[in-house]
Amino acid sequence: MTTTDFLTRRRSMLVQATGLLAGAAGAAIVAACGGSEAPASKPAEPTKAAGAAPTTAAAKPAEPTKAPAAAEPTKAPAAAPASGGAGLITGPFDGEAKALTGAGATFPAVLYSKWFNDYNKVTQVQVNYQSIGSGGGIKAISDQTADFGATDSPMTDAQLKDAKGGDILHIPMALGAVVATYNIPGLEGTKLKLSGDVLAAIFLGTITKWNDPKIAADNAGVKLPAEDIVSVHRSDGSGTSFVFTDYLSAVSAEWKSKVGASTTVNWPGGIGGKGNEGVAGEVKQNPFSIGYVELIYAIQNKLGVASVKNKAGNWVEPTLEGVTAAAAAASGKVAPDLRVSIVEQEGEKTYPISTFTWILAYKTMTDAPKAIALTRLLWWATHDGQKLTGDLGYAPLPAEIVAKGEAMIKSIQAGGKPAFPGK
Repeated sequence: MTTTDFLTRRRSMLVQATGLLAGAAGAAIVAACGGSEAPASKPAEPTKAAGAAPTTAAAKPAEPTKAPAAAEPTKAPAAAPASGGAGLITGPFDGEAKALTGAGATFPAVLYSKWFNDYNKVTQVQVNYQSIGSGGGIKAISDQTADFGATDSPMTDAQLKDAKGGDILHIPMALGAVVATYNIPGLEGTKLKLSGDVLAAIFLGTITKWNDPKIAADNAGVKLPAEDIVSVHRSDGSGTSFVFTDYLSAVSAEWKSKVGASTTVNWPGGIGGKGNEGVAGEVKQNPFSIGYVELIYAIQNKLGVASVKNKAGNWVEPTLEGVTAAAAAASGKVAPDLRVSIVEQEGEKTYPISTFTWILAYKTMTDAPKAIALTRLLWWATHDGQKLTGDLGYAPLPAEIVAKGEAMIKSIQAGGKPAFPGK
C-alpha cells in the first residue's frame, strides 16, 4: 500500500470514528462515575511477563478530526487467525438487548468508535461508550453503573475484591503503543531519540532544557534549542499513565523509588491534560513541550513522535510490528486471568512501551438480554473487529490471546446458563 493510499484510508476511517456523539445515557454514566476521577486505591503492579469525546454507535457525525498529511505509515501485521470464530455474528439475535453502555479508557476510543459503529450496522445493537479514562471505567464496572468497563491498566486484587457484582473478567481487545510526543518549533519532521533514562529525567524535572547534554548525545547533528522543557501528563485516572509510568519504573530505579507506577501518580512537575486527547492538545498548544499518548493521538495532531531505546539497546519507532513483537515476547507467560504488563520486553525489534487494552465484564450477569448482547459484541470485536485495528494505529491480538479470550467470553453466565449463544 502506498503512503497516499494508506493516509487516504486512515483519514476516511478517522472521520467516521471521531465524528460520533453521545446521548443522554452516556451523560448519566459520567455523572455516576464522578466524571473521570481515578479510583482511590493505588494499583499494584500487574503480572509481569518475563523479560473526550464520548461515542455512540448510531449518532450523527460532527466535524471530523483531520489526519496528518505527512505522517509515516506503518505496515499493520495481519490479524490473528481467530480459531474459526470470525463470521459467526451476522445479524440481530432474538432475545438480546438493543442497547449497551460502557465507559473507560481513552486509549482505544478511536478503535471502539469504529467498532461500535460497524457493529450497529450488523446487529442493530447501539453501544454508548464514554471515553472517560481507565480509572472511570474501573469505577463504572465496579459500581455497576455501566454494562462494561474498559481499561489499559489491569485492576488490582483489591479493586476486584471490592467490585459489587462479583468476579470481573479482563478480556483483551487489541494492542497499542504509548509514545513520547513533542512540539519543538524548528524541528518539525525531526525524529528525536529519547532513551528511558532521559524520559524519566525529563518527567522527574532533572533534565530541564532541550539542549541538555544527555539529549544531545543521542541526537547527533540535531540543533536542539536552549529552551525549557514543558512536560505534560494526564490529570485523570489513566491506563495510559499506568503504562508510561510502568515503563519508566522498569528502566529507571530513581523513577521507581520516587514516583512509581499507577493510574495516578504525584507528578514532580508539568501541566495536566484530561484524556489522551487533552494531553495531545496541551502538547500542540505549548511550544517546547513533551507528553505521552496512544500513537493515533500524536498522528491526528501532527506531533513529533520519539524513537525509544529498547531492552536490546536498539532505537525503535512505535510501529505495529514492534508492539506485536512485545506481545509475542510475553506469549506463554501471561497469567490465566490475562492481567499482564508487556513493557520493556526482550527482542531486537520490540517496542518497549506497549500494552494490551481490556474490556471489563462481570462473569455472572443479572440481565440475560444484556449478557447475550455483550458476549456477542465481545466475540465480534475479538474476531471480526481485529481486521480494523491496523488502519487506526492499533495491533491485532495474537491467536493464543484470542483463544483465551474466547474461553472467557464463553464463561459469562446469566440465569445459571452460558450467555453467549454461539452466533
